[in-house]
Amino acid sequence: MSGRLFIVSGPSGAGKSSLCAALLAECPSLNLSISCTTRKPRPGEVDGREYHFLAVSDFEVQREQGDFLEWASVHGNLYGTRQRDVEAQLQHDHDVLLEIDWQGARQVAEKMPDAIRVFILPPSLVELRRRLSGRGQDDEVTVNRRMAAAEMEMSHAGEAAYQVVNDDFATTLAALRTIFS
Repeated sequence: MSGRLFIVSGPSGAGKSSLCAALLAECPSLNLSISCTTRKPRPGEVDGREYHFLAVSDFEVQREQGDFLEWASVHGNLYGTRQRDVEAQLQHDHDVLLEIDWQGARQVAEKMPDAIRVFILPPSLVELRRRLSGRGQDDEVTVNRRMAAAEMEMSHAGEAAYQVVNDDFATTLAALRTIFS
């Protein structure tokens, strides 16, 4: 395989999606791997663009067939990355970006140890709660569940080669540009 595999993870609300979108817009040689999920689409999300939205039964069949490079249960939903999708892009000399949780990052690193792992951290838990509440996509119960998971998730930051605190978007993006160059 000729392309490089980058894994970006971190707690919900740390800024992973916004940072990854900015990197993808700037780097034409970088391709986002579209993950599969059993969660319902958020407003504006399109099947096959943000995620491949699957029924739980379809996800489980693909998992049992060994189709996933990684998979995890996160916040009550299943997420996974199809191995064939990633390998096809790498074999065509494309760099691939996986935006996945720490569990999936660990699974991918075991199977593909040359993957470059980056963990995005919020500047504080107070700021993380503000971000989660401010985006208006999740109800208070969901925000509380995500906050409860955040500390545990952040305890896995040291598994990544790079830990980047997203306290200022432009500064954080500049740090990621250096890692991805």
